[in-house]
Amino acid sequence: MSAEAADREAATSSRPCTPPQTSWFEFLLDDSLLEKHLQKSDSDPPPVQLIVQFLEQASKPSLNEQNQVQPPTDNKRNRTLKLLALKVAAYLKWNLDVLEKSLSVPVLNMLLNELLCVSKVPPGTKHVDLDLSTLPPTTVMAVTLYNRWAIRTIVQSGFPVKPVKQGPLQPNVMSQIQQEKELTENILKVLKEQAEDSITVLERALQLKRDFYVHTMRTLDLLAVEPGMVNGETENSTAGLKISFEEMQCQGCYDLGTVYFQQGPTNSSCYEKARDHFFRTKQLVSKIGAASDHCSIDEKRLAGYCEACGVLAPSNVVTEPATPYSQIHSFMKTSSYQGILKIFLEDNLNNSLPDQFRQSVLRELFQKAQQGNGALAEVCFKVCACNTVCDIVHGRPITVQFHQLFMRPSKEKIDFLLEVCSRSLMSEQTSEASKRKIATFLKNLCLEIEDLQLVFMISSHELFMKMLTDEESKMVVEHIRKKTSRVSLCTKPVTSFYDLPASASVNIGQLEHQLILTVDPWRIRQILIELNGLTSDSQYWTVSNKWEVPTIYTGSILGIKDNLTRDLVYVLLAKGLHCSAIKDYPRAKQLLSACLELVTEFSPKLRQVMLNEMLLLDIYTHEASIGQERPPPDLISRVRGYLEMRIPDIPLRQVVSEECVAFLLNWRENEYLTLQVPPALVQNNPYVKLGQLLAATCKELPGPDSRRTAKDLWEVVVQICSVSNQHKRANDGRVCLIKNRDSTMGILYRNELVSFVKKLREPLVLTTLLSLFVKLHNLREDIVNDITAEHITIWPSCIPNLQAVDFDAVAVTVRELVSYALTINSNSHSWLTIQADIYFATNEYSAALNYYLQAGAVCSDFFTKQVPPEVYTDQVIKRMIKCCSMLNCHTHVAILCQFLREIDYKTAFKALQEQNSHDGMDSYYDYIWDVTILEYLTYLHHKRGETDKRQIAIKAIGQTELNSSNPEEVLQLAAQRRKKKFLQSMAKLYF
Repeated sequence: MSAEAADREAATSSRPCTPPQTSWFEFLLDDSLLEKHLQKSDSDPPPVQLIVQFLEQASKPSLNEQNQVQPPTDNKRNRTLKLLALKVAAYLKWNLDVLEKSLSVPVLNMLLNELLCVSKVPPGTKHVDLDLSTLPPTTVMAVTLYNRWAIRTIVQSGFPVKPVKQGPLQPNVMSQIQQEKELTENILKVLKEQAEDSITVLERALQLKRDFYVHTMRTLDLLAVEPGMVNGETENSTAGLKISFEEMQCQGCYDLGTVYFQQGPTNSSCYEKARDHFFRTKQLVSKIGAASDHCSIDEKRLAGYCEACGVLAPSNVVTEPATPYSQIHSFMKTSSYQGILKIFLEDNLNNSLPDQFRQSVLRELFQKAQQGNGALAEVCFKVCACNTVCDIVHGRPITVQFHQLFMRPSKEKIDFLLEVCSRSLMSEQTSEASKRKIATFLKNLCLEIEDLQLVFMISSHELFMKMLTDEESKMVVEHIRKKTSRVSLCTKPVTSFYDLPASASVNIGQLEHQLILTVDPWRIRQILIELNGLTSDSQYWTVSNKWEVPTIYTGSILGIKDNLTRDLVYVLLAKGLHCSAIKDYPRAKQLLSACLELVTEFSPKLRQVMLNEMLLLDIYTHEASIGQERPPPDLISRVRGYLEMRIPDIPLRQVVSEECVAFLLNWRENEYLTLQVPPALVQNNPYVKLGQLLAATCKELPGPDSRRTAKDLWEVVVQICSVSNQHKRANDGRVCLIKNRDSTMGILYRNELVSFVKKLREPLVLTTLLSLFVKLHNLREDIVNDITAEHITIWPSCIPNLQAVDFDAVAVTVRELVSYALTINSNSHSWLTIQADIYFATNEYSAALNYYLQAGAVCSDFFTKQVPPEVYTDQVIKRMIKCCSMLNCHTHVAILCQFLREIDYKTAFKALQEQNSHDGMDSYYDYIWDVTILEYLTYLHHKRGETDKRQIAIKAIGQTELNSSNPEEVLQLAAQRRKKKFLQSMAKLYF
């Protein structure tokens, strides 16, 4: 519709019409109209829309005489339009918040570039190369304004933007939108490339300790006047609109803080820079106000940035008060978990931390605990207890984590939980409803816990008795009455267990119950004294059927004539051995030390028994230590002393000898085991004999003498794995041959040998034993695929009585030992190869390929380096080929054929002929470097009419690095690169 038609329609319409918009052409004819138009309160079009119109008209391409499109010419009309756009922006005081909200990135980029031009910034000069201290004030301000907009745009582009839903658009509109989008992306790309320069420029601008000036409508008018008539006014330091130093500092610090904060995830030091700039901004805002004439800061957003920086980059020099969030973050970084507990306990009263935040802290602690930090288990429970009590007070359900952590309650856990409940109800504002919720929680806790001593702890607590009603207390007491089978409780309802009548039966039951539960040696002694004072003829070492003392010690202990001493020794030893079994070594040491002190007074035999058990406990304690430092000489001396002990009639547990020999092997005491162990000990103790043979073999490896020492070890192990043939007469009178698998032909049973090996962790010892069993396994008559292992050549190649060996047991032993060895070191390529060979021998091809790939990955830094040829031997490669073939991954087969020292073209061609392949087929052609195989692929696809795949193969051949004329080094490099990428891609499939 033309303008005349629009005027006619408006005139004839019955509705009131708005006055027509002022055209940009009118301002071009008379620029004095612009100032009058802008001063109108309801100016139409609005000022920002005028900028768009002026710049669009000034940037329209022109046509030459041949109607060819050319860039806009630099004539007076276009210069005037650009000047008008600048004047409108000057009227808006160059407020970037207003301009960015209404102008697109391309338009604002054009506007600010025009400002740089009129401010006499040399074209083509990098802003970072300018010396701002020597430039005119308006030029400095133009450079600063442009670079502020640059980093603001970069930051804004990093925020997610919800797409605007639009209806159907005309093709020309869609084309314009697409063009603007592409132009915006190109500008952003340039701005991001120059981001560091923009940051540097702004940092320099903040160092200028003076006021700034920016162009106004008047100074822009002066620029249009002839140079001779201006008399240098626009170059004067007082020309333009004054912007104070504080305003410039405030806005510049805020913009720099946002860009540093955005860079923080990739460079943690940027968070510290962002923190400093945001706190400086906060100081300036409090001085000049958040919305001054030339500086507008979103205070809520600034507060959010300051909060985040205080958490991510806390600083001791910042005067801002530390928030709970920043304190917790700091405590997590420094592993100061008691500080976290203190904050959580305080927050249970004021409830300032969101529930989601508290749960996220607990999840992070859980993750650290699962990664191997066992000391965090207690912290996890305490944080979870704080969260649970907070949830109960506010009516939220109890989480699964609490039930998991409270599955095994203890005295310490109950103490802390009761403390949290007490402290959470200390506030005067705590409602009665919250108190009732805690009371219900404690009552249910008493009903669920099986351990009566823990129930007594809760029921006797001041908080429990204060908050529960009489009916609830009676319910708990009745529950205790039903669970207590050894105590005759009276039928009269009472409020607490400790209010029961003090009858003799009740006292005995209470004391026996405490005797079962306590692990304090002095408390055990006191309880037994009290019990023996009540009845002198009872055997209190039988109170619990779970107290176990080795049978070999029982006779010596029960032979003690004094009943109290007998009970005390038995209970202390039983509890000490139990604590040792559950790896509570500190308590075990307390109990055994008390027992040792007791028996030293009257029994040298039992004293030596306790010394032996203390030695075993010290071995366990040292082996469980985190650092695994070499044991002190005193411990090694005690181990040797035990093995050489000659005291007669001392009951000796075999496990102590076993642990002592394993201890010496683990700490490479091969000289002692080989040369200094008494011969009588070797003959009488099978573990010492086995340890001596292992030490002698490992000592000689890999020298030539290792075969001699290995032969003796071989014969001992073969005997252990052999079975005796026995004749048995059947019911019909015929004689049949059976195998007795529990043969005593060897010095140990096979299961005892495996149990002993699982106490070893010295790699050389484990490798030696593994290679022995692998060699024995390979001697089986029906073996199809041998298993490879290190040092396998030192063992004999034949056995006189092959039929006597229980090869099924040998196969099981090999599996057990290699699985155990991989728990000691999962990065041993030789052990991984053995595991792969085992799976290969049993036709488990996917698992075998997995372990073959692991073996290569651990010795090549995940295939970033070349796999050593002694790891990927031709045999290993052929087995990997077989695995891929059986898994129908025929393209993998063809690629692996290249890994052989002599490429197996026959197998490769046969595999490529298979059309039912379960791998990516043509997607793997880039991993083939042998041109012959690629040429065969091209021929094969041409023959089948597979044009697309043929083109892929041709493209692979055409790669310049595969040209046969290249030097050998280039060809080798190309092959190595493809090997690496192929093995990495296979690893991603199978790991």
